Amino acid sequence: MHVLLIGSGGREHALAKALASSPRLSTLTIAPGNPGMASLGELLPISDIDHIRVWVRTQHIDLVVIGPEAPLAAGWADVFRADGYAVFGPSKSAARLESSKSFAKQLMQRVGVPTAAFRSFTSAKEAQAFVRSANTPYVVKADGLAAGKGVVVADSVDETLDAIQLVANTPAGQQILLEERLYGPEVSLIALCDGVHAWPLPSSRDHKRLLDGDEGPNTGGMGTISPLRAINYSTAQELVQRTITPILNVLQAHNMPFIGALYAGLILTEHGPKVIEYNARFGDSETQVMLPLCDGDMLIALYTAALGQLNDDTLQWSNRAAACIVVGSYGYPNLPRRGDPITINTERLPTDGYVLHAGTQLVNGQLVSAGGRVLNAVGIGTDMHSALRTAYEVVDCIQLHGMQYRLDIGQTELL
Repeated sequence: MHVLLIGSGGREHALAKALASSPRLSTLTIAPGNPGMASLGELLPISDIDHIRVWVRTQHIDLVVIGPEAPLAAGWADVFRADGYAVFGPSKSAARLESSKSFAKQLMQRVGVPTAAFRSFTSAKEAQAFVRSANTPYVVKADGLAAGKGVVVADSVDETLDAIQLVANTPAGQQILLEERLYGPEVSLIALCDGVHAWPLPSSRDHKRLLDGDEGPNTGGMGTISPLRAINYSTAQELVQRTITPILNVLQAHNMPFIGALYAGLILTEHGPKVIEYNARFGDSETQVMLPLCDGDMLIALYTAALGQLNDDTLQWSNRAAACIVVGSYGYPNLPRRGDPITINTERLPTDGYVLHAGTQLVNGQLVSAGGRVLNAVGIGTDMHSALRTAYEVVDCIQLHGMQYRLDIGQTELL
């Protein structure tokens, strides 16, 4: 099979690694990809859909896999499906689950998916007036796509007011959501969906804050672990039935079936699990730890899902554990510095550890930073202790001036 994978980040590197392991794969083309993926497939150095479509017409493509949220929100899946290709990735209308938080919240209310109480505003002044009247802090969210950084969890009324203004000044903040703050451990629940059925990937937990102890600003994610002790396969299936299946059913009923990876960000409150938000694609950096823990053929799983024929027996959860430590550039997330040289001591990499590229490029033969989240250090182990130990051994093999990473990823799972 010839697969076209669209994207260039750590998530796509993890997907490329999983797809490349399939005995059914003949050719993997990645558009545009990054230097770390060059050993896994052919890099196609174009990133706009018109040029990609021109190239695709000269090929025999069996499956298109779309990684990032922006092309999904722009309707790339619709275009490729209209051209006759099998596509793993939701339509533009179904991807509104992520591209419009208010749409997702209204849908949750309609089908009874538990979530935080919320109010939506189109004016910063109106939102601020509401907060002053309520005299309580809120979680402030931009309605649109904000690369994982359009959320501020405020601890006071003044912080809420400042966050509203901050979010309103972004392109994604033309509409603002205020949500009640929920308390409890967070869980990333991601399921492969074929429009009707959903199969849960191993449970995971993302660490959004920049600094140890969950301090500092929100980021796109500084590290992940999988699986979680509290969420085994049976529990994950129950969570899917409660938080994902109702959404699939209502989208199917409105002729916009969700085909792709549906991500439910959950918080386990004292009153039960509640959905914080949905993403209409694989998580980044959850994908980096979930896929290595799936035994079976990931290519066939994505292909059958794209055809609406997902089989629960294609993949199984392994009994291993995985950890990913995100290495960020100097100045991330506000002003990430680009162009810093990167050195990876591959000879020192542990047996069950490896590096995934997220924001890198080659300049005159030198690997340099090209984004905020630069590299992913991944460790696989028989348990979480060994997976984390291996992941940090991988970090020690990386040299990048001013690099940032957390030292406490997964520590709460070890208590």
